[in-house]
Amino acid sequence: MNVYKISGRIGQGAHGIVMKAINVKTNREVALKRINYRRPSELVPMHVFREILCLKLVDHHFVVELLDVFTHSLGCVLVFDFMPSGLAEMIQDDEFELGEAEIKSYMLMLLSGISHIHSMHIMHRDLKPANLLIDKYGILKIADFGLGRLYHHNQTVVYSHQVATRWYRAPELLYSARHYDKGVDLWAVGCIFAEMLTRTPLFPGENDIEQLALVLYTLGTPTETTWPGLSSLPDYNKIVFPESPGIPFPELLPDSDFEIVDLISQFLCYDSSKRPTAIEAMHNAYFFKKPTPCPLCNMPKPKADHRRQLANKPSFLNVDSSMEEIFQDLNELISYELSSSSSQSSDLSDDSSSSSCSLPTMTRHSYIRRLLRKKIKKGCFKTQSLDSLSDKSKEKRSKLSRSLSFLCFASCATSRLH
Repeated sequence: MNVYKISGRIGQGAHGIVMKAINVKTNREVALKRINYRRPSELVPMHVFREILCLKLVDHHFVVELLDVFTHSLGCVLVFDFMPSGLAEMIQDDEFELGEAEIKSYMLMLLSGISHIHSMHIMHRDLKPANLLIDKYGILKIADFGLGRLYHHNQTVVYSHQVATRWYRAPELLYSARHYDKGVDLWAVGCIFAEMLTRTPLFPGENDIEQLALVLYTLGTPTETTWPGLSSLPDYNKIVFPESPGIPFPELLPDSDFEIVDLISQFLCYDSSKRPTAIEAMHNAYFFKKPTPCPLCNMPKPKADHRRQLANKPSFLNVDSSMEEIFQDLNELISYELSSSSSQSSDLSDDSSSSSCSLPTMTRHSYIRRLLRKKIKKGCFKTQSLDSLSDKSKEKRSKLSRSLSFLCFASCATSRLH
């Protein structure tokens, strides 16, 4: 540890903290990922062992390089090159142009790295913008192999379903599949691709049930035809959602060319065996039409303090980024309903014994959920309220309208556990 001089803190994860440091012998800027063990007598935790193993096996230009590993105090330290930013920050920072040429280059770097990882029979299992780092030259590097796992084509091998960050988790994992393959990584690639195009997460669920609801509502209700083996998944019979026809991809990705819509729809396929491999995706027509991918030497280059600069900016908000923000806009949409809440409270009650005095005890969000469920189910929601929001753009009104429909869809889900 004496070789490194700590110069700052980069961030903190579930298993430890990441510090910025300088190698005093070489003057090289590095990132130190310090992982603390839970107990002094504990051996190297499995997730640490797997991360080290995966990084030792993988040697690729678009994957972070493990420079060193050493024990320290009650844990160990992994040493990497310092990366001033990540794809999450590049998406969030509107000062950086994310044109189609830049997105194509990021996608090709990601797919090239994933192709090599999969060729080594490794599943990453936690691909997301925050785990795709950007170096000072603008080059994307796949990082954080804490959930990485060697995989086998033998479908009898059992894996954990509690992997991947929720917003990028493949539907088979949401249904608790224990047998899966590299297709879970390709689903995440599709989510990342869509997020770069819209600069907002495609499926921002706040819990596992809501995440599954978002996927089913957006892509449409799957069947055994579109998803062979669906009914045999462990959690398939635990909850049922109303039928959804799905949202056409051109609506989700307005102004996107056919090639973009086609490639994303291939990644976001329920049947994982039909998702394109990374190599197949790299040969998609999308990457060969103009504008051509941005040369790597011309990619946006983040400053050394990009993360700190971004932290001082106002939060990046979008109507699709969280249910909290959706509710803020929904409050405006149904303000005319809330103004007469006293007369409506009896209509909201699920049984005749409830009275209007129970309304104040509800949370505002619970009230809105129940109101939307009643109103939309009866087909009496006043859609003209959308037009009254003159300060909202047409696109935002469209997103809010979809949010209303989704809330109704999710609230109508019924459990099969009882």
